Amino acid sequence: MNNEKRAMLTEKAKLVRRGIIESTHSAGCGHPGGSLSVADIVTYLYFAEMHIDPKNPAMPDRDRFVLSKGHAAPALYAALANRGYFPVEDLKTLRKTGSYLQGHPDMKGVPGVDMSTGSLGLGFSAACGIALAGKCTDASYRVYCALGDGESEEGQVWEAAMSAGHYKLDNLVAFLDNNNLQIDGAVDHVMSVYPIKEKFESFGWRVIELDGNDVGQILAALELARTSKGQPTLLLGHTTKGKGVSFMENQAGWHGSAINDEQYAAAMKELKERYAQAEKGCAAE
Repeated sequence: MNNEKRAMLTEKAKLVRRGIIESTHSAGCGHPGGSLSVADIVTYLYFAEMHIDPKNPAMPDRDRFVLSKGHAAPALYAALANRGYFPVEDLKTLRKTGSYLQGHPDMKGVPGVDMSTGSLGLGFSAACGIALAGKCTDASYRVYCALGDGESEEGQVWEAAMSAGHYKLDNLVAFLDNNNLQIDGAVDHVMSVYPIKEKFESFGWRVIELDGNDVGQILAALELARTSKGQPTLLLGHTTKGKGVSFMENQAGWHGSAINDEQYAAAMKELKERYAQAEKGCAAE
């Protein structure tokens, strides 16, 4: 990845994370932890990977993205807003009465949302169906889906994984946000889903492990995914819940906790400082 592209993605990831903090603080509720952990893959998809047009959200040959872990909507909304689908200022209306930006994505109300999600496991199944429809109609679009490790305790996830392997959906790429934390604590303590890699491989998936918060590794993994033939691809992203805000990192309590004024100020200050250092690093390389 060249320095110019890395610098652009670093800036966009900063804006997405700021949007997550801004919106959940304004709402007084929401899910900041899991939104921050998936921010890098969502940023990369919308700014460097997917064939999309914010001026024409319903473009027939657009690539599709399904946020199966729908409670991470603040990350998706921040990416869509900064990509130009709707005004960034609207992020402050998250979960407010009358706002189109509610706690989970609504494909009928939010420009750029390809599938309404919320009930865990549902989005992954829908993504498989969209990919299968593409295969049946010889469509050129690709389908991307983000799901959580806690979400993967749902049986529907494994039914979807089995069907995607059976139908050889090589136009489907799933990103599993493996931060090992869910609302009740550590995934391997609450209800272990491990070994994830071997389970997906047994259903016929190609599995690529990566640091899901590293844009360079995301790039390499997505390039490999495009070479997959006759099988869907899982990007098993090892991530940090709350990534980017130190007092939120690796803390299950930030799964669905509100951000108060003091925490908001501290988080925004830290993001500014962290990304200033990252931008200097890009310039120095």
